[in-house]
Amino acid sequence: MIRKEEVYKIGVINKPHGVRGEVSFTFSDDIFDRADCDYLVLLLDGIFVPFFIEEYRFKSSNVALVKFEGVDTAEKARMFTNVEVYFPIRYAEEDGDAALSWNIFEGFKVIDKNHGFLGEIVGVDDSTINVLFVIEKEGKELLLPAHEEFILDVDRGNKAVHVDVPDGLLD
Repeated sequence: MIRKEEVYKIGVINKPHGVRGEVSFTFSDDIFDRADCDYLVLLLDGIFVPFFIEEYRFKSSNVALVKFEGVDTAEKARMFTNVEVYFPIRYAEEDGDAALSWNIFEGFKVIDKNHGFLGEIVGVDDSTINVLFVIEKEGKELLLPAHEEFILDVDRGNKAVHVDVPDGLLD
C-alpha cells in the first residue's frame, strides 16, 4: 500500500483526449519525464493507486497527454477526470538532487530557528524566477522564498523543514 508520505503531488488529470484512452494531464513538475520511474500514482477514492505509463507526449510546457496501461477507451479514461497525480519520492531522490523539485516539500511543516513553527507548506509558487513556498497557519497565508540559503535542515521522516529566515522577511 502506498502512503501519502511516500509520494508528492505533481498535477491533476483534466479529461480524456481522443478515443484511445489517453488523458490530458496538467503538471506542476515534469519529474516523470526526468526520473527513471514507469508509473504515476493516482489518488482514487482516498487510496493511492499506481498506474503504469504506456506512453506520453507533451502538449505544452505544463500539459502532457498520457496513456496508461489497461486504459484503452475514452469511457475508461473518463473515470480519471479531476484525479490528483502523485510521484514516488524515492524515484525522484534516486535520480539525484538535480531531479528534485520544490514541490516535494508540499505538506511539510516549516520551523524557523528564531520564530518557531511558521505553518505548513500548502503549495509552491514557481510562476516567477523566485520560487515561493505558500505556507498556511491558522487560515493565514505566508509566502516564503524557497531558497537553499534559508534551509538549515530537512527532516523527511517528520516532514519538517528547519529554516533561518532573515530578520524582516516575516513582517
